[in-house]
Formats: sequence, structure tokens, C-alpha cells
Amino acid sequence: MGDYLLRYSKGARSERELLNFFHERHYSVARAAGSGVNAISPDIIAARNGKGFVFECKAWDKGSISIPNDKIESLLAWEKDSNMQALIAWRMNNTGWFFIKPANMYKTGKNYTITRDGIKSKGFKIYFFEKI
Repeated sequence: MGDYLLRYSKGARSERELLNFFHERHYSVARAAGSGVNAISPDIIAARNGKGFVFECKAWDKGSISIPNDKIESLLAWEKDSNMQALIAWRMNNTGWFFIKPANMYKTGKNYTITRDGIKSKGFKIYFFEKI
């Protein structure tokens, strides 16, 4: 139980960090309560100037992340229903936030996966959102 609470705390803290980033840049933002428990809603929703984004957030300092298919499918349903762009947000220690579209991840059976090098080459950094 202790490891789970540490991971949850780190993830929740990272989600609040990203939420504050968007809020400070005058986005309308919301963080979904209990988003890590089910695949029903994205972790964060952000919108500004007619553009919107839905995020599945990960704070993981390993070589790759894997996200279950049902979470990605739910995120893509949000994208379709809301016309907001679905993105994976990965916070890496000492590197910051990287973002990638689910379509640019690798589908490996039950998960979508991306490596650190993969997201650095196929994704983009947080400063992208300052231009909107």
C-alpha cells in the first residue's frame, strides 16, 4: 500500500503542477477527481481561445510509459465528442513535461507505449501551449 500512495501522491502533485501551468497562462482548466481510478475521464481538461485539450498525465522517471488501451480509447472518445485534442502528458524528473498524441505511440497488445527517446523525437515540450 505504501508504494501505491507514493506513486499516487507524485502523480497528483504533477497533475496540480500542470493544472497551475495552464491556469497561469489563462486557460480554463479542470482536474478530474479520481481520474487515476477509472478510464472514464481525462486527468486534466484545458481550453483557451477556442482550442481545447484533454490529457492523460504520467509522472514516471523510467525508460518508458505504458497506458492501458481502455484509458486511451476513453481519451480518444473525449476527443471525438468534445472536439478537444487528446494528448499524453509525461513529466520526467529534471527534464520537464513532454506531450504526444496517442496515434504516435506504439500499440503493444493491451497498452499504448512510448519510450523517453520516442516522446522526445515524436512529441513536443510544454512551451507549445504558450503560443495558443
